[in-house]
Amino acid sequence: MFNTMNVPRIAASFALAAVLLAPGSAACDDIIPMQVRLAYAGPKGMIVSWNTYSQLERPMVQYGRSPDALIHEASSDVSVTYPTSTTYNNHVTLEHLEEDTLYYYLPEHSNATEPYTFRTSRRAGDKTPFTMAVVVDMGLMGPDGLSTRVGTGAANPLGPNDTNTIQSIEKHLDGIDFIWHPGDIAYADYWLKEEIQGYLPNTTIADGYKVYESLLNQFYDEITPLTSVKPYMVGPGNHEANCDNGGTTDKTHNISYTVDICMPGQTNFTGYINHFRMPSPQSGGLGNFWYSFDHGMVHYIQLDTETDLGHGLIAPDEPGGPEAEDAGPFSTLKDAQTNWLQKDLASVDRKKTPWVVVAGHRPWYVSASNRSSTICEECREVFEPLFLQYDVDLVLSGHVHVYERNSPVAKFNVDPKGLDNPSSPWYITNGAAGHYDGLDSLVYPLQQYNQYAQDTAYGWSRLTFHNCTHLTHDFVASRNGSVLDTATLYKNRKCVGENH
Repeated sequence: MFNTMNVPRIAASFALAAVLLAPGSAACDDIIPMQVRLAYAGPKGMIVSWNTYSQLERPMVQYGRSPDALIHEASSDVSVTYPTSTTYNNHVTLEHLEEDTLYYYLPEHSNATEPYTFRTSRRAGDKTPFTMAVVVDMGLMGPDGLSTRVGTGAANPLGPNDTNTIQSIEKHLDGIDFIWHPGDIAYADYWLKEEIQGYLPNTTIADGYKVYESLLNQFYDEITPLTSVKPYMVGPGNHEANCDNGGTTDKTHNISYTVDICMPGQTNFTGYINHFRMPSPQSGGLGNFWYSFDHGMVHYIQLDTETDLGHGLIAPDEPGGPEAEDAGPFSTLKDAQTNWLQKDLASVDRKKTPWVVVAGHRPWYVSASNRSSTICEECREVFEPLFLQYDVDLVLSGHVHVYERNSPVAKFNVDPKGLDNPSSPWYITNGAAGHYDGLDSLVYPLQQYNQYAQDTAYGWSRLTFHNCTHLTHDFVASRNGSVLDTATLYKNRKCVGENH
């Protein structure tokens, strides 16, 4: 059950309207779609979402198998906003689609010169090779985000001729099926840090919510070339929790700010909850926090490392947690997430989906300093036993802004077989996608389970599933598209099923 006590109820008008950026009237420009995005919705569904400045009475999508024949329509009653938002989030689910099929579509009132496209999910059991992309900790690029300059005290700018991660993935779009972003999306909560460091013009704290929403919308506009044509699956990270990432300090003036400066629309994952729709209804999960889906020969699971760990533990972002985010929990049920995870893992048909890949924002096997649950030991405590019990193949995380590929590990013990048919999960942390001041430093000596690590280049993960026995992970350097690290996992099992 979803805990609505911790999610603001949204209405068309707000008591704070006098001080908020209210959406405009329903003039023509106010209903033109922007920030168009996709997400899988079960084996034969696709969620189409977009934003408008005005609320839509009944958001509608036209679609079809030909760009000249958008003969089908789907609609919903979901056009929602929240205090401080300048736009409405519209969500429509397209159902009863053909699997692994190209469709053309347009949200209503679109001014696009031609329809967008998407391809539906591969059938579970289809053993055709495919590739997908993973980014974590990816924020706004450009003059208000990651660029060739930084503010006072910041580091890690782009080089003069560097391609950023969004641009890099766009160059590779034709070769990937979908994109997975398990947390830390946009980094709009860096607005105050960027102002204190002289990177952005100073505003008053009272007007800070405007800067936050501006950065958020810039990011969503920036990734639209990706999200409008490829499903963009997301998970929660700490930077979605509120407007100030749990606290910012102005050392020059000896002032410390906390989540208390955030207005109601910019706390408790509100923007994240409203902006995205993930396939939790189809998988028994909860909102955009935990869910699963099948795609070809892989069962994917998104977990929430920020809240709702259960088992008497206070999660990092919860009230009393080390991040001081004061967010969640979001379920009213005891141990809801791990109970769901066990049921989900137990239901996987390994003949159809031999690969099981899990993503959660925070790592627990990483060469980093452990402040504010950077190394999420409480996550390991609740999730690792289930990963071992159900033979999870690969665990992906970020949060630490480095790239680190580890050996398969179980309870801190390195699997003696390495990548040659291990019985332990393979752990990879890649939080190096990039944002303002977006790289951390590795802590040396590196952990004994480490196989490769770097903290100087921005990049993203490319996963290629060759068949039921071989999976390759590449770290792609965004600046020039080169592969800085590659490794292939082998699992000894008999491949059964179909190929197209």
